[in-house]
Amino acid sequence: MGKLSYEKSGVSISGGDAWVETIKGLLAKRPKDKNCLGGVGGFAGLYRIGGGQCLAACCDGVGTKLELAKATGLYRGLGQDLVAMNVNDLVTVGARPLFFLDYAACGKLNESILKEIVQGVIDACGESLCTLLGGETAEMPGVYDSDGFDLAGFSVGIVEEEKIIDGSGIQEGDLLIGLPSSGIHSNGYSLVRSALGKEGLDVALDSLPTGWQETVGEAVMRPTKLYVKAALAAASTGKVRGMAHITGGGMLGNVIRVIPKHLDVAVDFLSWRRPAVFDLIQSAGIEEEEMRRVFNLGIGFVFIAAPDDLKEIEKSLEALGEEPAVIGEVIKCTSRA
Repeated sequence: MGKLSYEKSGVSISGGDAWVETIKGLLAKRPKDKNCLGGVGGFAGLYRIGGGQCLAACCDGVGTKLELAKATGLYRGLGQDLVAMNVNDLVTVGARPLFFLDYAACGKLNESILKEIVQGVIDACGESLCTLLGGETAEMPGVYDSDGFDLAGFSVGIVEEEKIIDGSGIQEGDLLIGLPSSGIHSNGYSLVRSALGKEGLDVALDSLPTGWQETVGEAVMRPTKLYVKAALAAASTGKVRGMAHITGGGMLGNVIRVIPKHLDVAVDFLSWRRPAVFDLIQSAGIEEEEMRRVFNLGIGFVFIAAPDDLKEIEKSLEALGEEPAVIGEVIKCTSRA
């Protein structure tokens, strides 16, 4: 069996990174709005609205997890995935989500499936302290097959400008505090499908591996965990210096987005228990480096804080039933651009 990779499954992380740089170049040709804070490439955009307040906004989708939903018939979790992929990004800057909008495009409107998804959206918005404000459903025959569809979501939140968490205060020696993921979440599914499909393990989605309490299909369709309440609780301590949502690009690719350029991170990938679903996927012939570059591997959200503030942050998270763990630290680096 040849080595599988995200690139071979049809997705280029480096290509995506290059596209972000292209967008930055296009925007650089236009005058920057004085009310815009930061730039393209962050977890959320920030815009001043006066009175010391800023709006935060972002958009995202659920990727090719849609294809496994069709194969398993498990659709409701996609609604939570859609909300989570947005609000988990939004809250990294300390913003409280206000509202959410969704967009669904399909070849032929299947009300029973879309109703399941929208119910998942509504439930997840409630859990994330925001409201479903509106959206759009577009029936597009000829663009999508009759059973084909895609989802996108948009979230807006608010944060006081002086309380924005942007990573600028991060220092060498700060700790990385991780929260467990619920599983694969909503990234890397092109590689998941290759690993489990005929070019990989050829696993039946309704099979029950030895020692598992759920089928393979149920494991890969677990919805993305919602981190809003935990992130806001930790941020309210005033001790959090940076936050990262671990999505496409894995642990290192996402944490590095909030670290000052002269610093780097050292992550102990053995400091937490990796969910069994990742071991199954890797057994298809995926290198460890590729696993770390594509998947969250069991940690879905990371806080960065000074060692002296660890206990206070842990206490705020444990009060919500979370199980925070120190998984690494910030180190010096001279090689980053």
